[in-house]
Amino acid sequence: MNSAPMNSAFYDAPILDGRRAGDLVRTRPVFAPQLIGAAGAWQIIYISTNSRAERIPASGIVLIPEAVAAPGATAILVYCPEFRGLGGVCAPSQLLAIGTEPDTAGIEAALGRGWVVAVPDGEGLGVTGHGPHTFLAARAGGRVVLDLARAVYRGANLGAPVAPVLAWGYADGGRAVAASGELHPWYAPEVDLRGIAAGAVASDLAALAPAFSQGAGAGVGLAALIGLSRAYEHIPLRHVLTDDGIAAVAEAEHLTGTELLQRFPQPLAHWCQRPDPWNDQWWRRVLALETLAHTKPVVPLHLYHGSADAVVPVQAGRRTLIAYRQRGTEVSWREYDAGHHDTASTATSDVLARLGEDITGRPPITARVPPDSEHAARS
Repeated sequence: MNSAPMNSAFYDAPILDGRRAGDLVRTRPVFAPQLIGAAGAWQIIYISTNSRAERIPASGIVLIPEAVAAPGATAILVYCPEFRGLGGVCAPSQLLAIGTEPDTAGIEAALGRGWVVAVPDGEGLGVTGHGPHTFLAARAGGRVVLDLARAVYRGANLGAPVAPVLAWGYADGGRAVAASGELHPWYAPEVDLRGIAAGAVASDLAALAPAFSQGAGAGVGLAALIGLSRAYEHIPLRHVLTDDGIAAVAEAEHLTGTELLQRFPQPLAHWCQRPDPWNDQWWRRVLALETLAHTKPVVPLHLYHGSADAVVPVQAGRRTLIAYRQRGTEVSWREYDAGHHDTASTATSDVLARLGEDITGRPPITARVPPDSEHAARS
């Protein structure tokens, strides 16, 4: 298989004229050296839309298992790992091709079940010149998830079976897949989505923002400010920064997650004109827009969290559970006696078992748009 350099023309942005969301633009086979269970791997460029419903190019990778499970037991799993960075070589489709992806256990386990695994890079990663990544913008992430499923459906040359779709994500990846469940009925009702698993999910960023803006998570706060301001660049959000903050942002938006945490350990307030930049009228509006559980997903939602999670406090996950239950969502909850990173790996077998039940225990879903759901999802 081809292992072309990451700076090749493959990742150049395509012409968008005449293309629909979910259209597959280009593919190339690559080798995924970390994955024993992958018989084939394809980097892909496809079309999605952003939080303003504008068409954008997106990238990802599609992994074909050694042995596809029998009809009725197989699936296309859209898998969204947690934050990798705002820029640089940190897109999963690139990391898997060069053998440096830090999160492969879940992918390998899903391939072992005979499922196709599709991993989106996320808006702003992968495609040349379209960064920084819109970190924590769940509504943009949800569109990228659903359009990747569409692209796999439409990619006859990928060797993927026609199968139900599942979505699984952790932390900000969990927010993206949860949002995909809310968007699904009106944005991509033709996708046969059967179930969603989301770990360490905070539905309310306003409640969580102060915690990740100082201490060990200070760099994450800066990344959140950059990612959300990129997603909502029609709103004046960077006015909260000082001149030093503007310079810091210009550097940070090109860094991987590891580089970001090392380079910017200062509290977010260090770069801002006020001690609490989130308590600003424009930022309060954006954080409200990015709150999950606006609408009820029409598929089962499996939430899980570590009780000792120091990155996303378990209380935030419990509030997410309550918010979805109040919407009438079919939602389950599993809590692990573990921290953030240990929970991500410990939950793997449980997550795949629950998603497997969603394939075999539910008929195909024909999503219909409730009268007010599209308006709610767009608001």
